[in-house]
Amino acid sequence: MTRARNQVNEMEFQKLCASSLKDMFVCQIRNQILAGQLCVGSQLPTEREIAKQMQVSRSVVNSGFAELVKQGFLEVLPRKGVFVADYGKNGNINTLNAIMEYHGDTLGQSEIHSILEVRRALEHLVTDSVIKNATDEDIFGLEGLLEAIAGAKSVPETIAATFAFHHRLSVISGNSIMPLIYISFKPVVTQLWKRFCLHYGNLALYDNTLCLYKCMKDRDAEATRRCTDKHMDDAITGGHQIF
Repeated sequence: MTRARNQVNEMEFQKLCASSLKDMFVCQIRNQILAGQLCVGSQLPTEREIAKQMQVSRSVVNSGFAELVKQGFLEVLPRKGVFVADYGKNGNINTLNAIMEYHGDTLGQSEIHSILEVRRALEHLVTDSVIKNATDEDIFGLEGLLEAIAGAKSVPETIAATFAFHHRLSVISGNSIMPLIYISFKPVVTQLWKRFCLHYGNLALYDNTLCLYKCMKDRDAEATRRCTDKHMDDAITGGHQIF
């Protein structure tokens, strides 16, 4: 009993806290920009003025501005002030992730089409490299990840297992940058996979992944590309559209 009590006393727990004022500030400004309430090119009030209106410290506003600049929504012009950036032209992956989070299932056909075309190009690059560079052991090792997709009991589990499969592909491709790109795109692709599963079921996502695996296992680059193209075209104009 004493030993058990000592083990409990030795446990460490992290402090629980609500969303920070900075996060709340960033979310409010970002949402106003995406909703069109703050137009591209418009100048924001000074840090002092915003801090007074929102009743927060200037450090909250300053750090929030820095985060919004990082996300591509604001730009700071020396000796002029802070302006709403043209995030549609000059944004980055953080911008895209924020837009996906804001719009959720309301993304339009144009945005989804563009995302899928980027996915097509990335998948061609990765699967070509896997077929060229990966060992048989590397490719056979993907079967365990396939089984995880097949055995998933919910949409989130299916999506997590599918992402693990594709991320592993990027790792065994031999391209050291590709895993970083896949991690960066995780919020984007998982949002689209969620929509896909809700419309057509988890099994459809598994079937797509299985097709990809079989073609790579046969070391057939052309068949793998056709498999990718079929699934992308199906999602854009075919029977599995996700618009």
